[in-house]
Amino acid sequence: MEARNQTSVSEFLLLGFSQDSVHQPILFGLFLSMYLVTVLGNLLIILAITSDSHLHTPMYFFLSNLSFADISFTSTTVPKMLVNIQTQSKSITYAGCITQMYFFMVFGGMDTFLLTVMAYDRFVAICHPLHYTVIMNPQLCGLLVLVSWFISLSYSLIQSLLMLRLSFCTNWVIPHFYCELAQALTLACSDTLVNHILQYMVTALLGIVPFSGILFSYTRIASSILRIPSANGKYKYKAFSTCASHLSVVSLFYGTGLGVYLSSDVSSWRGMIASVMYTVVTPMLNPFIYSLRNRDIKRALQKVLGRILYVQ
Repeated sequence: MEARNQTSVSEFLLLGFSQDSVHQPILFGLFLSMYLVTVLGNLLIILAITSDSHLHTPMYFFLSNLSFADISFTSTTVPKMLVNIQTQSKSITYAGCITQMYFFMVFGGMDTFLLTVMAYDRFVAICHPLHYTVIMNPQLCGLLVLVSWFISLSYSLIQSLLMLRLSFCTNWVIPHFYCELAQALTLACSDTLVNHILQYMVTALLGIVPFSGILFSYTRIASSILRIPSANGKYKYKAFSTCASHLSVVSLFYGTGLGVYLSSDVSSWRGMIASVMYTVVTPMLNPFIYSLRNRDIKRALQKVLGRILYVQ
């Protein structure tokens, strides 16, 4: 490796979207609005599920966990970006950058695993309906979520600890709106081989394996639905409609995530817009997707909103 000046880093600079001060109020208003919608929408989903006993089922248990993960996922990046825009500062401390990376990886991983678990839940519900309550018992549901947390926390901790051993050059500028792992690694002067090996391994773990599980589940679901006699069209439609929301969220999550990591330059405008879709827009749209055609969620949300308005 070519020798370069090394020094102890105390902070990084996040360039964000625009250097023009004219655009800053527009960006601040836009991202603040999206963040508030994301938090409010997902909180309402959680409140609706926890307050309605009819929704205490595996599918809605996983959905409430997904909503919590979405709130947390967005909260790792957007608040700091808003503070930087408001204060006209682009700095983030070294500890703050590592912390942001850690939680970004934790909740991003949780989103991936929860979407996979939800696909398995739909697979059991449609392909093995008579054994659904036996298979998807509370113990298994809790275990699936705990395992998801364990894997996400473990990987994120290992990757963060590996980042702490790196020394950085005098260039501490990250051309992004958050501390993106791949961008930070390019600033390191020390050997990053272990970091990259772990990153590739986890890309397979958090990307290929869960996505293969989702594809397998929906292949079996589609096969099962197609075998339903045409005379039972109502049941066939109901079976498909229970999967439509989840399929939409999976497509949005993996589509935007793929756009980020296939981008030739993540720091370019195209790459950052893909990152916004992945980290902000997808969590914001999830509550709307799940409540749009779900009568149970709509009814529970009406009850929750009714209680809030009654208290006021």
